[in-house]
Parts: sequence; C-alpha cells; structure tokens
Amino acid sequence: MDALELMDLCPVVPVVVLHDAETAVPLARALVAGGLPVIEVTLRTPVAMDAIKRIAAEVPGAVIGAGTVVSADQARAATGAGAHFLVSPGCTDGLRQAMTDTGLPFLAGVSTASEALALFEHGVTAMKFFPAEAAGGAPYLKALGGPLPDIRFCPTGGITPRNAPGYLALPNVGCVGGTWLTPENLIGTADWTAIESLARTAALLR
Repeated sequence: MDALELMDLCPVVPVVVLHDAETAVPLARALVAGGLPVIEVTLRTPVAMDAIKRIAAEVPGAVIGAGTVVSADQARAATGAGAHFLVSPGCTDGLRQAMTDTGLPFLAGVSTASEALALFEHGVTAMKFFPAEAAGGAPYLKALGGPLPDIRFCPTGGITPRNAPGYLALPNVGCVGGTWLTPENLIGTADWTAIESLARTAALLR
C-alpha cells in the first residue's frame, strides 16, 4: 500500500489524541466497526506509542498510523511500534528522508504551493494539507488543483462534519482528517457505541 492507496480506504481519517492506552483497543474497534479502518494516533501524549502498539496487535481490521511525527527518532519508533503509516504536520528534507527510510507510506504536511513543490520534486504526490482551515481551506486547495494536478491532499485542521463534504468534493482531495469522531467526553465515558455511530455517518460522506 502506498500513500495514494491509503487515501482511498475511507473518506475520513479519525485523528485521535489518547491519554490512556487502555482505551486504544476498544476505541479502534468502534471506529473499524463504523467503517473507518484508517486511524491516526497523534504522538502528543506519553501513551501514544503504546496505544499504537496495542491497536496494531489487537485490532486486525485497523490501519493504524502515527501522527504529529516531527523527528526521525519518532518515525523509527512508530515503525517499531507497528504503525502502518506516518503523518507529519510539516516537513523538512531530513524528516522526509527519515519517513521514506521506514518504508511506510506517509503524509507529510504542507500549507503552501512551494512546500508542496518541494516534496513533489522528490516524487511525493500524496500530502497532508495542514492547518487546512487556517491555511485557506477548500478554496485554496481548489486553486492548487490547476497548477498542481498530480498532487492529492488529506486536509486536516478545522475539518468538521459541516465543511468536510466541500473538501471531499474536490478532485485533488483524497480524504480528510478530523478530531470530531473521537471527542474526549465520549472516550472518557467509554461510549464506544456513540463513537461507532459517528464513524458510520462519516463513512458515508463520500
């Protein structure tokens, strides 16, 4: 699987911040049952790597990724934990090379045409557009489609059920990433049924 194929697996990638690794497996099972197998666990908390490891080992239907990858060490550690893909908020030459060296598909973050072109020069054609709403939103991505027709994006940052369809309607958008599927109040109360329901609705957006 490459990054372009990853984008085609589902219209919405849940972007998950976990504070308790014990919730990782039931949360992932709920998302997969709801039709969203691609899950990004952000490396923003101390339990993130453990959560990725547990999901990779115990939820066979999940395509688990590590998000907020900002260093070569994190890219290597996430690969060792069993991540199936990597996502970064931005990119440098060093980070791009480190993610490439893992052999995993990755979505490197960009927010300008110049950043997208810098990755494109290295053969990268699938990217994360972040922070999507703050960086110009769907109109900006639509404008990029003309001069950069060979690049597909996964917008994240400010994506909601209300604006997601507008992004997904663009030919250069493969999927979107959103945090609305895993609100902390539902994770905290272990309301996996509600999270599965949110996932089912999101899975129909495309």
